[in-house]
Amino acid sequence: MGPPLLHEPASVDAQTAAAVLSEIAEIASETIELREVFPRVATAVRRILPLDNMGVVRIVDGDRVVLHATTLDHRDPADRCSDPMLLSAWSPRWRPHSGPMIRIDDARSELDPSYPMDAAVIDAGMGSGLWEPFRRGSSFSGGVWLCAYRPHAFNDGHQELLRPIAALLGSAVEHWRIWDKEQRRQDRLDRIEALLGTLAESLDVREVFQRLSDGMQSSLPHDMMVLTELDPRTRTLRIVAATGDCEIPIPPGGVHLTEEEMALRVDVEIFRDIPAEIVPETEREQLIVASGLRSWLRVPVRLTGEVSGGLSFFHREPFRFVQEDAEVARRLADRIALSLSFHRLAEEARIATEERERAQRLEATVETLARELESRGRARIIGRSRSWKEIQLAVGRVASSETTVLITGESGTGKEVVSSLIHQGSARTRKPFVAINCAALPEQLLESELFGYEKGAFTGAAGTKIGRIEQAAGGTLFLDEIAEMSPLVQAKFLRVLEEREFQRLGGTRTIKADVRVVAATNRDLAGAIARGAFREDLYYRLNVFQIHIPPLRERAEDIVPLADAFLDELGRTMGRPAAGISRDAREWLLSYPWPGNVRELRNAIERAILLCDGGLITREHLPRPPVPLATGHGHGNGAGNGLARTATNHSPNGAAPLPPEAMNLGTVERGLVEKALGQAKGNKSQAARLLGLSRAQLYWRLEKYGIQ
Repeated sequence: MGPPLLHEPASVDAQTAAAVLSEIAEIASETIELREVFPRVATAVRRILPLDNMGVVRIVDGDRVVLHATTLDHRDPADRCSDPMLLSAWSPRWRPHSGPMIRIDDARSELDPSYPMDAAVIDAGMGSGLWEPFRRGSSFSGGVWLCAYRPHAFNDGHQELLRPIAALLGSAVEHWRIWDKEQRRQDRLDRIEALLGTLAESLDVREVFQRLSDGMQSSLPHDMMVLTELDPRTRTLRIVAATGDCEIPIPPGGVHLTEEEMALRVDVEIFRDIPAEIVPETEREQLIVASGLRSWLRVPVRLTGEVSGGLSFFHREPFRFVQEDAEVARRLADRIALSLSFHRLAEEARIATEERERAQRLEATVETLARELESRGRARIIGRSRSWKEIQLAVGRVASSETTVLITGESGTGKEVVSSLIHQGSARTRKPFVAINCAALPEQLLESELFGYEKGAFTGAAGTKIGRIEQAAGGTLFLDEIAEMSPLVQAKFLRVLEEREFQRLGGTRTIKADVRVVAATNRDLAGAIARGAFREDLYYRLNVFQIHIPPLRERAEDIVPLADAFLDELGRTMGRPAAGISRDAREWLLSYPWPGNVRELRNAIERAILLCDGGLITREHLPRPPVPLATGHGHGNGAGNGLARTATNHSPNGAAPLPPEAMNLGTVERGLVEKALGQAKGNKSQAARLLGLSRAQLYWRLEKYGIQ
């Protein structure tokens, strides 16, 4: 038994009781911090009640409480505040609860020392006790305990006096609870802000994730912390970083989510007891339950307003996370999201820098290839327009690979020049570059040219012929005008692309096709597929990487540089260099639409060099816009246009007046062909360029008119 009471008041009158209550109210109003005034409140209460110590019990959650206790003797004057403890630490006889309690008159006989709190107060000398709960609506927020060292210290009158005191203390404790909760909340959030220095040490959050987890232990104790990344397209959740461990390995490929689980990613999730609350039906639920962890708190991680993943905390004990913890977790998730955003921006900047450097390297590579082609006597690569530079960059990107390339564009735009550039930039540059025009040969001849044939394969096959595919072995095969390839040849060539092998006509031996294929067309292949004229599967095999060359009229910046280059090149080869191109001629070059593109421009400059006789090329030396012939002598593919331009070149307004007598257009056309041949000294290629015709068109007219 403890020592006797230091002071035992006489019976209390109403006036004294009112004064004490007023004093308690005044003391409690001085500060929200209850611990600063609690000893003074106990001293005031002692004036009307026979206590030796007083304790205030505050409910933390449903089954845990915090005890604030103070003594009025000189042995331990300090106010003490316990850590949260379970209500089960008290015996049922005096366990704090919301209702009235029969006072304890003899603690040693009424309490059970097998309970921790019972044993503690008996050891401290408690003889008797009095309890009164706080009244705050229907909820139980706590109560006040009065203890005396001697037994039978309290009576029914003391219980009545304690009731208004409990009401005052209950209000003060509630205010203090709210203030303390806010203080604890702010303290936890401040500790999160202190982790910003850790996050700032690396743009890669994975490198500091363990230290973040360690720093979070004081604010949010956990056994495992996990950062996940969400891929909305595949509905896959992948673990980016994790600390701690669990009873199963982390799946490296991620976890697939259901639509319902995807919808939950925007919300906070709290599971107080995982095995009791989660039925393992989905892959994610099975993984969580099998982890062996009991408590789980997850908050979303947002980047640019969208949920990009989640931050999870796990504990091996149940009931470790409450709603207040979600704000702390969300604060860290926001800071991690900010770090991830910086990391993403830095990564984008790095990629952009690498792309710029790569583009510069590609430009240098293209310039090197162009010089290489020029040094080998090939056509010069001329162009200043943005579209032409983009073509050069595309060539630089694809040249070093083995990728099949499809070049599209109108006739005369330079598709073969681009194909040569691709070949020169590849690892096959020292191997053959073999070109074949699919439009220039009929089906059977094209097939034999491509695949070759064995002796006796058909009538006239007197020996074995090596086809273009074999000729290009180790190098590049360029198929110009691929849209003109017949369906039969398309089917056979598809096998070359798919299986990389073929057979000669009339042969049985399979030959490996070690070629890189570059194809070109001036046709709309999509339209040809729709008409059934071109195989769709062959199109997709060819169209792995497409390069489109715009017509010359859409890149006017290239016209004058090309004209100057042709003037220099042709002047040297023809032995009759021109003095230059006049201003009016340049203006006309820029205004003309060039339906024949670069090829037509080259022909025009070659013709002008012949006409100017070493002088300055003027407007009069350049071709007139074409005048359609009034007869059907054309070949159907624009063959008459060049002749029409030549025939009307002498007329100032672009059209020669017809003579009054009858005129035979066939005779006129024959005369123009003979004149061009004479001017070109029998060189048929040069004569064709003078007339604005292709070699095939010129040969057709030579045969038509019997010209040798």
